Amino acid sequence: MYESSDIRKGLKIMLDGVPYVVIEFQFVKPGKGTAFTRTRVKNLITGAVLDRTFRSGDKLAPADVEERQMQYLYREGDAFVFMDTESFEQTHMDVEHVGEAAGFMPENLVVSVMIFERRPVGLTLPNFVELAVVQSDPGLRGDTAAGTNKPATLSTGAVIQVPLFINEGEVIRIDTRTGEYIERVR
Repeated sequence: MYESSDIRKGLKIMLDGVPYVVIEFQFVKPGKGTAFTRTRVKNLITGAVLDRTFRSGDKLAPADVEERQMQYLYREGDAFVFMDTESFEQTHMDVEHVGEAAGFMPENLVVSVMIFERRPVGLTLPNFVELAVVQSDPGLRGDTAAGTNKPATLSTGAVIQVPLFINEGEVIRIDTRTGEYIERVR
């Protein structure tokens, strides 16, 4: 059992028999009364986001979610196909459960897939991925304003903001947690 003091981002808990993951939390210690933790939790099955408040000392049940390393193989219609790296079984996951991660998943990427009641309900990407830029307008000569960015389309179809010096065909490193450009890969 977890206590309310154990709440942190990414913690998987059970609420009303359904697994949730904490996406935001804030500890509040008012001048009067007991401390509490204000959280925003995401339902791992439906993707719905709720705001919940837990008083200091509340007990929380850990979610019965198993994490397995799987390799992303390909997209098949509205589903993504993954292969378990240990048993080599293939699993399909629908677009709703993959979410925004789809834009940062090149084929053959190994991800951590969350399984609840023998059904995939979500995934966690590595913190950084390297992707090729397939379309980007050229930077204008002399346009050197600090912090100026331009849109670039990646090999997975995602569009992110990159610095002006990035050109088509270059490989860049992206932070999958924020979707931001980190650096050019040499």
